Amino acid sequence: MPSDADLPRLLTWLSPSFPVGAYTYSHGLENAVERELIRDRATAGDWVLDLLEHGGGKADAVLLAEAWRAVTDDDATRLHRVVEEARALSATSELALETEAQGRAFLTAVAAAWPTPAVATLLASASRQPIAYAVAVGTAAAGQGIALQPVLVGYLHAFTANLVSAIVRLVPLGQTDGLHLLRLVEPHLNRLADEAANTTLDDIATCCLAADIASMQHEIQRTRLFRS
Repeated sequence: MPSDADLPRLLTWLSPSFPVGAYTYSHGLENAVERELIRDRATAGDWVLDLLEHGGGKADAVLLAEAWRAVTDDDATRLHRVVEEARALSATSELALETEAQGRAFLTAVAAAWPTPAVATLLASASRQPIAYAVAVGTAAAGQGIALQPVLVGYLHAFTANLVSAIVRLVPLGQTDGLHLLRLVEPHLNRLADEAANTTLDDIATCCLAADIASMQHEIQRTRLFRS
């Protein structure tokens, strides 16, 4: 459990109101809805769980954990490798934009209100090499001494909540359906966090080809509400 001081900070960082612009990204969902791959609560639930189990959610959690350990161990070489690996894992230009724009916005906001040497160093390097959102969150959490497990659970929940918010607007689904989607994911979050914490960069892998293709097709989609 995070400490009494850590929990409010973590909730603030991963809140929808934190200024990273998460609401402008759909992670390719907009195209999946356009093509009716997502059309109701059942298909939405399958898509979201697949992303968490096998796609961007899983990869992000592993990258976050690796960044957290690198900062905790004061290992700059290891952190640099995580930064490079995160960039290589972006399957499309829009997914790269999604994670890198949020990563820079997150670091900028945290550096202004909760400055640490780790965040300052990573933000300074962001002009030369983009920083993925998950890497930014892991770095900031480690710099503040926040335990890894609650950070992972919080990040995965925030990732899910943003997907669900996009789905509710796009399909469209009612707010109650959105709540059912969040409830569907709840039992999996601690397990997924545990798995991510015990997965290394050498073992990281994703397999959500339909989501990657949806992101590619979103780049040329004629009418769009979201940036990804």
